[in-house]
Amino acid sequence: MTTMDYAKARELMVEQQVRPWDVLDMRVLDTLSDLPREAFVQEQHRNLAYADLALPLGHGESMMKPVVEGRTLQSLALEPTEDVLEIGTGSGFLSACLGRLARDVVSLEIHADLADAARARLQRQQIGNVEVVNADAFGWETQRRFDAICLTGATAVVPHDLLRWLRPGGRLFVVHGRSPAMDAALVHAPEAGGDVYAPRIESLFETDLPYLAGAAPRPSFVL
Repeated sequence: MTTMDYAKARELMVEQQVRPWDVLDMRVLDTLSDLPREAFVQEQHRNLAYADLALPLGHGESMMKPVVEGRTLQSLALEPTEDVLEIGTGSGFLSACLGRLARDVVSLEIHADLADAARARLQRQQIGNVEVVNADAFGWETQRRFDAICLTGATAVVPHDLLRWLRPGGRLFVVHGRSPAMDAALVHAPEAGGDVYAPRIESLFETDLPYLAGAAPRPSFVL
């Protein structure tokens, strides 16, 4: 039985998938080069950890493709002093990347088993600045404010309600629209004193993700 060289696979993922898709931020590339993605993948899919695939997690959820993870992290342009809210922990891999790039991460996961598994993986990788919370983001409340919010699943429309958790000038990454052509966007909250109802929306790239629980389009009825 041949043992897969994960370090080599990780290098090829970065150089042949992520970098050619215009991910040039060295902090992002270094993070993806350093974190063992295979440690966040279900055992039966471990040899596909570095493939250009969205890997299933259960509950209809899946890991983003590596190229989408790279573009997401680069789009947020996180600083080491910033606090992040992630909605949709999933495997915990993107949470780990956010933890490497930012100061503190709170990650919400609606499925208790996925939350438990992600906590264990993060602990094994000794990533201590990511708190995984088993909660539905659309019913969760907090007094905290964050510099950035990252949604790892799609929404039918831009979730303006979530902007209340951003500090002035913060940004929210979201993939919105209808499959198969969704728009990844960065929503910029106004600076202090600005119009909270008029955020600036920056379109980034097209992709396609499963919807977050409770964020799919409402069914339309045709007569």
